Amino acid sequence: MPATESASIFNSYFLMKNDEPAVYVKEKTDVFPKDAVLTVKEIGDGNLNYVFLVTDNSGKSVIVKQAGESLRISSAMRVSTDRNRIESEILELQGRLAPGLVPFIYFYDTVMCACIMEDLSDYRLMRYALMDFEIFPRFSDDITTYMVNTLIDTSDAVMEHKAKKELVKSFINPELCEITEDLVLTEPYNDIAARNIVFPPNAEFVQIELYADKSLHLEVAKLKNNFLTNAQALIHGDLHTGSIFVKTKGTKIFDPEFAFYGPIGYDVGNVIANLIFAWNRGTAFAESDFCGWVLSAVKEVIDLFKQKFTARFLETVTEHMFMTEGFAEYYLDKILADTAGYAGTELIRRTVGMAQVKDITTIPDDIKRTAAERINILCAKDMIINRKTFKTGEDFTASVLSSAEKERMYRL
Repeated sequence: MPATESASIFNSYFLMKNDEPAVYVKEKTDVFPKDAVLTVKEIGDGNLNYVFLVTDNSGKSVIVKQAGESLRISSAMRVSTDRNRIESEILELQGRLAPGLVPFIYFYDTVMCACIMEDLSDYRLMRYALMDFEIFPRFSDDITTYMVNTLIDTSDAVMEHKAKKELVKSFINPELCEITEDLVLTEPYNDIAARNIVFPPNAEFVQIELYADKSLHLEVAKLKNNFLTNAQALIHGDLHTGSIFVKTKGTKIFDPEFAFYGPIGYDVGNVIANLIFAWNRGTAFAESDFCGWVLSAVKEVIDLFKQKFTARFLETVTEHMFMTEGFAEYYLDKILADTAGYAGTELIRRTVGMAQVKDITTIPDDIKRTAAERINILCAKDMIINRKTFKTGEDFTASVLSSAEKERMYRL
């Protein structure tokens, strides 16, 4: 029998450690038998949370995820622990909208700011799998199904408007949105908070191409305004390859603690940018087959998203005025432009900003890393400045390849 309320050690918030996650799981769920002997291992390597693997002697396991009150990379950056509630409730919602594509939530509570969820140990974190040049042929299909179903179905196109506004209120996420507003949409262009991390061989390049380019700043200002004001759908908010588990026969998307009502293209753009990081790494290691698959995945993500989005929009739209001939095409074109723009801001922030990606930072050859970073920046600028011209998957892959050629010419 679970511990009584008065006897529980979990009646007020503290950061769990040692065997406390095992006690928490036994008290809050019946996943394990009462007499099960549980072991705990901390497995989290992110910036925001503490993640524990709890296992019994038969190999059955669950994950306990707890929100800390500050970033692990900077104790001065305080963040709301309400993000754990947001993540848990969104995963439950997305589990209904995109069955099988998110982990199952067994329990969560707003006292410990923790949740108990399905263990995905038979999957691999996508970022690390791509760093090892693994290929996942079904990824494009899975990720586009996830994005289309979770984004359209939480938008004004489908939801009753008052019900949608209630979700907007429930998933207001100001502290984590502020992180995006600062680290993604401001600081990479001016280092206003002196937190950027610029690879020394690219210091002059960054000064010229990012800090001094006022036309770029104007376009990013427009994208930031859109991020701040466009409550289009319930987006994941941090949809990169570190928030995706993969295996040959499946994909699971997790970690939606940055979720809020924002522009759909922000999610799609983040997926595209993180595939480009993988392509850059593959190029640095001369993994031609892998790079070919990544470019095909970029193309497929865009083209499948368009195909599925149009079909689901026409199938599920309830807003009468959105049924007007030509509106679906207008709506999708705006999403594609946002996708290109936010792919660009993700490419830049992960190259020079405070939170970088191991795909690039672990390239051992300084010359090849320098080239990869420059390709990221050149590609990002093309996608941001010319975002309205990006209509197809081929437009995105062409930008990657042309940016690589520009970087080569830059060196000559």
